[in-house]
Amino acid sequence: MIESVLVANRGEIAIRVIRACRELGIRSVAVYSEVDRQSPHVLLADDAYLLGPAPAGESYLRTDRILEAAGKANVDAIHPGYGFLAERAPFADAVEEAGFVFIGPRGRTIAAMGDKTEARQRMEAAGVPIVPGTTEPLRDATAGVELAREMGFPVLLKAAAGGGGKGMRVVQTEEELPRALEAAQREARGAFGDDSVYLERYLERPRHIEIQLLGDAHGNVIHLGERECSIQRRHQKLVEEAPSVAITPEIRGQMGDAAVRAAQAVDYRGAGTVEFLFENGEFFFLEMNTRIQVEHPVTEMVTGIDLVQWQIRVAGGEELPFQQEDIELRGHSIECRITSEVPEEGFLPATGQIGYLEIPAGPGVRWDGGIGAGFQVGLHYDPLLAKLIVHAPTREEAVQRMGRALDELVIDGVDTCRDFHRRLMLEPDFRAGKLDIRYLEDHPQVADGPSGATEEGERRTVAALAGLLESERRRQIQPPRIKGGAGGRSLSSWQRAIHPRFGGR
Repeated sequence: MIESVLVANRGEIAIRVIRACRELGIRSVAVYSEVDRQSPHVLLADDAYLLGPAPAGESYLRTDRILEAAGKANVDAIHPGYGFLAERAPFADAVEEAGFVFIGPRGRTIAAMGDKTEARQRMEAAGVPIVPGTTEPLRDATAGVELAREMGFPVLLKAAAGGGGKGMRVVQTEEELPRALEAAQREARGAFGDDSVYLERYLERPRHIEIQLLGDAHGNVIHLGERECSIQRRHQKLVEEAPSVAITPEIRGQMGDAAVRAAQAVDYRGAGTVEFLFENGEFFFLEMNTRIQVEHPVTEMVTGIDLVQWQIRVAGGEELPFQQEDIELRGHSIECRITSEVPEEGFLPATGQIGYLEIPAGPGVRWDGGIGAGFQVGLHYDPLLAKLIVHAPTREEAVQRMGRALDELVIDGVDTCRDFHRRLMLEPDFRAGKLDIRYLEDHPQVADGPSGATEEGERRTVAALAGLLESERRRQIQPPRIKGGAGGRSLSSWQRAIHPRFGGR
């Protein structure tokens, strides 16, 4: 039985795991870099250990320091969250070799699904539909041109060792392929240390649909329905929802069965996701994410199943108590990723100190955040600050509820994508569910915003006034003391004001 967990991550996902541990009666241990010393996840955990300087390569990516902290903290298990080391097989292996439980799939499973060409081979053997293309890396441009002629242009070059759009190129003609292959290989080598690239047919306007899975160590695997993740920019998801308006119960069953076969083919344990491209009634395997996903809350909202708790319980040897026929989707859920980016300027990253934070509340609203007033937003890590999630009986009501929640959200001191999401909730095609992965290309006004004056000026004025009122209120607050990662030390003024609501819902 797992009694203590070290969370090898930061921000909102670290808080999410710490909360799951607390509800299970499990001691939680945070780790942090020097710039995260006063971060909410550190203060929320029962204990906390410094890893090193701000750069991830000197802190959150240091396996040796994480294992050293786990040893000092005397924990039973390590949860990797997502990002950083979550999908690195050597890390999973190192955790197990050091005598800790890795909360996730085995290293060999991560390795099998992390290599995109090997994953395609395994999926093809398991009877999971794959996009027509190669199951081996391209030898050279000549071989690529020959294969592309057989498939027909356009084609897509993809890095074998990674994802997230790195090492990916759309090729429209034979003449473009040699240069595109060289560029894809160079980018893949820089991002993943492996320049292997494979080729597949390019689908013009697919939807991005993914199936959530849960597997245990007793051979049980179930799926928990689908998520629609088609609102993207540069292959990075921005908005997710469950279920998808495009997926019928029959197709859901077919995709779910295929995803379960995919998991069984690699002896999957824990929470994972199989991603598909869906177009004209057909679906094709894209990749498998061998970790918890950023967008897992929408599945939790429609199924009532706590995925993070079940990650921990499965890792501790528990058997899943529910079967496929027990899973029922109720209502509709939408998640907006709140990032420190400026959509109107090509999603450039933004920095600053959060001066005032107003978190939305009310029926069907959930906030998974990793920030508080006074939090310093820099460029060292991913720009994801928080996730705003809503649930309602229907999609139409969920869209309306998200619009209301976004109106209530105030983050002053750093630019965010809040207004982008508000425009999206009002856009007719989005409201009608007419989505594909090129949605933002076809609706540039959603990202760019209206010409001339925008909502930003009004928002900042209101936030500034609210900030003044909040400053006055803070002067009345007496400094409480907390246990755990802060070592019982007094909180700073901003921590006193926000601590009862750290990432609150």
